[in-house]
Amino acid sequence: MQFNDLNKQYKSYQPEIDAAIQGVIDSSSFINGQEIQLLEKELAEFAGVKHAVACSSGTDALLLSLMALNIQPGDEIICPAFSFIASASMVSFYKARPVFVDVSPLDFNIDPAKIEAKITTRTKGIIAVSLYGQCADFDTINAIARKYDLWVIEDGAQSFGGIYKGKRSGSLTDLATTSFFPAKPLGCYGDGGAIFTNDEAKAMKLKLLRSHGQEKRYIHKHIGINGRIDTLQAAILRVKLKYFEREIAIRQEAAMHYAQLLEGQVLLPEEAEGRKSVWAQFTVMIENRDQVREKLAEKNIPTAVHYPVILPKQEAFRDDVLTNEKYEVAGLLAETVLSLPIHGFITSEEIECVAQALIEAIKENQ
Repeated sequence: MQFNDLNKQYKSYQPEIDAAIQGVIDSSSFINGQEIQLLEKELAEFAGVKHAVACSSGTDALLLSLMALNIQPGDEIICPAFSFIASASMVSFYKARPVFVDVSPLDFNIDPAKIEAKITTRTKGIIAVSLYGQCADFDTINAIARKYDLWVIEDGAQSFGGIYKGKRSGSLTDLATTSFFPAKPLGCYGDGGAIFTNDEAKAMKLKLLRSHGQEKRYIHKHIGINGRIDTLQAAILRVKLKYFEREIAIRQEAAMHYAQLLEGQVLLPEEAEGRKSVWAQFTVMIENRDQVREKLAEKNIPTAVHYPVILPKQEAFRDDVLTNEKYEVAGLLAETVLSLPIHGFITSEEIECVAQALIEAIKENQ
C-alpha cells in the first residue's frame, strides 16, 4: 500500500503524459514553452480568477507574492502557528517578522478570533494557510484585513481544488498561492507552483519577477529571481488537470468512508459549513500516536505526521517569538495528529484495511 500512489496515477494517464512529455522534447522549448501559457489559462479558469502565474515551486510562489507586495525589513506578517514552514520562512527570508497566531480546533487553520490581538502598527498582511485541503475562514479574515488595511495571501499549497462558499481556493484573497509538489492533490513530476490574482498589474509584475525582473531580453525593470516553471512540468500538469475533478471526488468519497469506519475511535477531521475539502491529507487526532503508528508500520501501512513541531518552537524562529507566548491548540495538534493514506486512486478495500488496522492498534495501546 502507498501513502499516495503516484505510480497508479501515472499508469492511468500514461499515454497522454508520455505524449505530452515527448511533445516538449520534440519542440525543444524547455524554458518558457507554450505549454506554460496554456496551463496558466486553464488554471485561472479552474480557480475562477483572471490570472494564474505558474512558477518553480509553492515556496517560490510565496516569495514572489511577498516581492510583489514590496515587503520591507521589519514589517510584521500574521501567520498560523501550525503549518509547514514555507509561509513563515519566506517572511523571515525577507527580514520581516512572522507573527504567529494559534489555530482553530475546528478546522486546524488560523483562528480568526485571535488575529486582532496580534496586529500592531507594523503589521502589513496576513498569510492564511488552508491546511490539509480545507480553506480557512476567509470571510472573517478578509473582514479583519479590510478593517486594518492589510493584504491577505491564501497559502493554498494543500487546498487547490477546495471550495469555500461556492468559490475555489485561489480566488478568495488578494493573492493566493499553491504548490504542484508531486504529492499534492494536483502534482507535477518535480517542483512547481502558481500564484492566482484578479489584479492585472500584480500579475504582470509577478511574471517579470519570476524571470529576473526582465521586461525584454537583458532589460530588467525589477530585481527578481529565476522562478520559472519548466515546460515539461506544465505539460504534465495540463494532462492531470483534465482529470482533477474526478480525483477530488474520489478523495472526498474516501474521506467519508474513513469517517464512517472510524467514528467513535479517533477524533475525526470535519469540514466547516460552506466548505468542501480537497483532502490533501486525511488527518485524525489520536492518543499514543507514536505507539499506534509503530503498530501500523508493522502491518506495512504507511502514515505521516503533519506536523510534529509547531512553528513558534522551531529554532529558525527563535528571535521572533516571545518566551511567554502559548499556542495551546497548535501544541495539542503537534502531539496527536496522524495522517492516513489518501489519494485519487485509493480503493474501498485499502481504506477498510487501514481503518481496521488503526482500530486494532488503538485497542492494543489502551
